[in-house]
Amino acid sequence: VAGLGNYGMRGTRHSIGMEVLDRLAKQLAVAEGWRVDRRCCADVALATAHGLELVLLKPRRFMNLNGLSVASAAEIYSLGPEDIYLVHDDLDKALGKVAIKLGGSARGHNGVQSCINALHSNEMTRLRVGIGRP
Repeated sequence: VAGLGNYGMRGTRHSIGMEVLDRLAKQLAVAEGWRVDRRCCADVALATAHGLELVLLKPRRFMNLNGLSVASAAEIYSLGPEDIYLVHDDLDKALGKVAIKLGGSARGHNGVQSCINALHSNEMTRLRVGIGRP
């Protein structure tokens, strides 16, 4: 599960993916387990939920390079694009509204496009979190 955003710009609307992962880590009782993984240039926490092993990932790059971290982590943890969930902001959704999208285009989202390019696939499931337009 990769929370897309601009590392170092916490609290901004475009880093909502990382905020969602912080909440998820708390719910899974691994919030203290974040560690820097230099191999994929990301903060990583490992968790278990409903019998599934999860890799929570917050790339330490700017949004348009998030895919490099996601692809590196996929290789390290032997994951295919179909195993990856991207959590990211969506300007076209009202604030707080969420939607799940399976595959398809990036719809103009630079972080998603970076993941598509780096993984050579668009098969990732996306959790789109509405941030609305200013």
